[in-house]
Amino acid sequence: MKSLLTLAALSVTFAAPAQAKRLSPDAQLADLLKGRVAGAPVQCIPTNVTNSQQIVTGRAIVWRVGSKLYVNVPRARAETLRDDDVLITQQWGSQLCRNDQVRTMNPMSRIPGGVLLLGDFVPYTKSAGG
Repeated sequence: MKSLLTLAALSVTFAAPAQAKRLSPDAQLADLLKGRVAGAPVQCIPTNVTNSQQIVTGRAIVWRVGSKLYVNVPRARAETLRDDDVLITQQWGSQLCRNDQVRTMNPMSRIPGGVLLLGDFVPYTKSAGG
């Protein structure tokens, strides 16, 4: 019986760190952009040279193009974004532009989310001191 109590105590001890408080979406985005400076917004980004994309829950989509990060806050439904969603884009060329529609999909259920309308893309480059 004593070994069962010890095992239960150990499982509680190891489970506690997983329940750590999560950063707010704004804090997550600030952490991602730390050491970078915003440039003038652009309406389109090339996707043929895009290295990756990342969703910041309830806030924005970030694309990496070379060493630049482009932050897009959708014009509608940004609050529905989840960092574990898959982004589904339908493009007609080699660029992703303002007002293009994208859709999210939960990878576990494979149920598509609503349509998001993209806003401007704000480029962030590393600062001279960073």
